[in-house]
Amino acid sequence: MSLRVDQLQALNRIGMELMLEHDLSVLLGRILFTAKSLTQSDGGGLFVVDPEAQPPDLVLFEVHIDSVSRPDLAHVRVPINDTSIAGHAARTKQPLVVRDAYDLPPDKEFVLTRQFDEQFHYRRRSMAFVPMVDHRDQLVGLLVLVNRKSDPQARLMSIEAVDRYVQPYSAGDVELARSLAGQAAVAIENAQLHARIERMMETVVEVAVTAIDERDPATAGHSLRVAKRCLNLARAVDATSVGPFADVHFSAAQLREIRFAALLHDVGKLVIPEDVLLKSRKLPPVLCERVFARFDLIHRTLELEHCGAPSSNGELAAALDQLDEMRRTVHSANEPSVRDRKPSNELTEIAARRFRRPDGTETPYLTKEELHFLELRRGTLDDRERALVEYHAEATRRLLKSVLWTDELKNVPSYASGHHEKLDGSGYPNRLRAPNIPLQTQIVCLCDMFDALTEADRPYKRPLSVDEAFDVLREEANAGRIDGELVRIMIQSVVRT
Repeated sequence: MSLRVDQLQALNRIGMELMLEHDLSVLLGRILFTAKSLTQSDGGGLFVVDPEAQPPDLVLFEVHIDSVSRPDLAHVRVPINDTSIAGHAARTKQPLVVRDAYDLPPDKEFVLTRQFDEQFHYRRRSMAFVPMVDHRDQLVGLLVLVNRKSDPQARLMSIEAVDRYVQPYSAGDVELARSLAGQAAVAIENAQLHARIERMMETVVEVAVTAIDERDPATAGHSLRVAKRCLNLARAVDATSVGPFADVHFSAAQLREIRFAALLHDVGKLVIPEDVLLKSRKLPPVLCERVFARFDLIHRTLELEHCGAPSSNGELAAALDQLDEMRRTVHSANEPSVRDRKPSNELTEIAARRFRRPDGTETPYLTKEELHFLELRRGTLDDRERALVEYHAEATRRLLKSVLWTDELKNVPSYASGHHEKLDGSGYPNRLRAPNIPLQTQIVCLCDMFDALTEADRPYKRPLSVDEAFDVLREEANAGRIDGELVRIMIQSVVRT
C-alpha cells in the first residue's frame, strides 16, 4: 500500500512538472525516465507521431536501457499498422501487455523484430506498449516499457538474469503508465502548441522587421544581420573564461530575448519622416537642387556679362574656372563624414560672394541655411533632424511596451530601445550610464555600430573595412562610451570566424 501511495504521489508531482515544461526534448526525456522509474522497468523507449509523414508514422525519440550501453537508434520509424507490436498499439490506441515477446499468441498478425536484441545482446521479455492520446483522442506518441524487474538494481546481462529478475507487467503498472501517458500527451500537446506559437512569433517579427528595413532600401537586411551578430557575440561572451565576463552565461531563453531585441531595435523608425530618415547628403534634396541650379545661373550670368567683349575672354575663362572650383568645394562639403571634419574656410568665403540676378537683385552664392548644413562636422543631420532620428529609440520603447510579451521576453523593450545608450551617459534616449545599461543592451549597441560601419548599405558614407571599424570601436572604448572588453571579445570572435 505504501508503494502504491508513493507511486501516486510521484505521478501527481511529475504531472505538475510536465505542465510547466515547454522544451519538448526535455519533456520527452522526463516522461521516459519517470515511466521507467514508476514501473521498475529495465528499459523503455518513446515514440512521437510525425504528422508530416504521409501516412503519419512513429519516430523514435529516445530509448534507454539500464543493462545496455546507450544504443544508437537514430532515424527509426515504425508504421502505424498491425505489422509490429508498437504499430498495432498505436493504431488501436489501446495499451498492450506482452508477457514474453518471444512467445506471442499465434493468432496475432504482429511480430517482434529481434534485430535489436541480436545487435545489443539483450533479451526482451515482458513489455508494455502504452499509447499517448490527447483530449481530442488524437495519437501523440507511444511509450514502450521493457522488462519489469523485481530488483531495480539488477542488470540483465544474461538469460539467467532475465529468468531470475524479469516479471510481467501488472494491471496496476499499466494503469500507472497509462495515467502518465495521458498527462504526457497533454503536456506534449502544450509544448508543441507553445513551439508553434514561438515559431509564429518568430515569423511575424521577421516579416515586420523586413518590412521596416525595406522602408529604407539602403538599410534592408540591417536588423537581421545585427540579430545574427548579437547571437554570435553573446555566445562568445558566454564562452569566455577570463576577464570581467568569465562568470556570465546566457540561457537559451536569454539568447532568444537578445535576438528579438536585436531584430526589433529599429522598429521606432516607423515614426520618423522619410525625408530625414533617408537623408544621404548634408543638404536636404530641395536645398541641394537649389544650390546647384544657382551655380548654373551664375555660370550663365558670367557668360552674359562678358558677351560681346572679346578682350575679356581670358577673364571669363578665369571666372568660370573659379566658379567650377567653388562648385567642387560645395559638392565635396556636401558629402558626409563618419568622423568629425572641420568645415572648409572656403565655404565661408563662397557664402560671402554675391551675384546680380537678371531682375537686378543681389543674391549670395550660399544662403545662411545652406551654409548651416554644409558646415556640419559629421553625418548628414543637423540638431533638429538628429533629434527627430534619435526619437526612434524612444519610439521603439513605446511601441514594444504595448506588446504583451511572455515572461521570457519581458526585457525586449528595454534591451531594444537602449541600443544608442553609452556608458559615459552621452547616449540616448535616457542618457543612461554604465551601471544602468544591461550587458544585453550593450551587445545590441555594439553589433548595431559594427554593422553600420562595415556594411555598404548607407548612402551617406563609404563602408569601412573590418579593421577600420575595429579602430573606430577601440576609439569609442578608449573614450569610455562602449565597453572595451566587449570590443575585445567581438574582435577575437570575428577574427576566428
